[in-house]
Amino acid sequence: MIFLIIVFGLIGLAFGGVIGLLIGAGLGWGLGRYIGRRLNAARRQIQEGFLESIFSVMGCLCQADGKVTDDELSVAEKLFDQMHLQGKARANAQAAFERGRADSFDLEAELAKVNRLTQRQPTLRQVFLQVQLTAIAADGQLHPAEHEMILRVARGIGCSDAEVQQIEAMLHGAAANSQGASKEALEDAYRVLGVSDQASDAEIKKAYRRLMSQNHPDKLAGKGLPESMREVAQARTSEIGNAYERIREARGT
Repeated sequence: MIFLIIVFGLIGLAFGGVIGLLIGAGLGWGLGRYIGRRLNAARRQIQEGFLESIFSVMGCLCQADGKVTDDELSVAEKLFDQMHLQGKARANAQAAFERGRADSFDLEAELAKVNRLTQRQPTLRQVFLQVQLTAIAADGQLHPAEHEMILRVARGIGCSDAEVQQIEAMLHGAAANSQGASKEALEDAYRVLGVSDQASDAEIKKAYRRLMSQNHPDKLAGKGLPESMREVAQARTSEIGNAYERIREARGT
């Protein structure tokens, strides 16, 4: 907005002196306000669509093995709480979840919508997929039908199989934090950072810093992540940090 005020003010000054300066600055301020409102409205639309798709696809995935377990329902409710969804927002999320469970739900169309909403934002797609994996793994096992469906979802929104493995490693790592370190936990840590166990310390540090920058909650919010999902994003950066520390401890660095 300041840029527009200055530009329009200078144009006004050039053509109308001091009065032109004031008129131009006023026009710049008004245009800046208008553009700001349009951008905010577009951002809210993206955020609302993103949330709705999260819960509708979650309902579809939880139904993939033929039933929605109590654990899966519990995860959905905990996610509502974690996002501080109340009133109309919570009702909309619950309705989206139920819509996803219906036989008439068009998963491919919903994934195409997510792809449009997260265009050129791979980290947002990964957050979306991470939420889905958390939900369907809530009952302690990933059924073949659920695994096939999550791969279908990942490909539908533009994620690779490698990104699926990275997110699975994050979930395993979260469990390892409470169960102690192990060889498997270390392998998962490397997968979380997307590096080989043969990578140098410098390469690992670079990968860690890149992921932390890409996944910073403020940066994700600027790209369309709903403010209600900030805690989800923070949990993601926390696991990236835990993976890095696990590797450092194993290497004695």
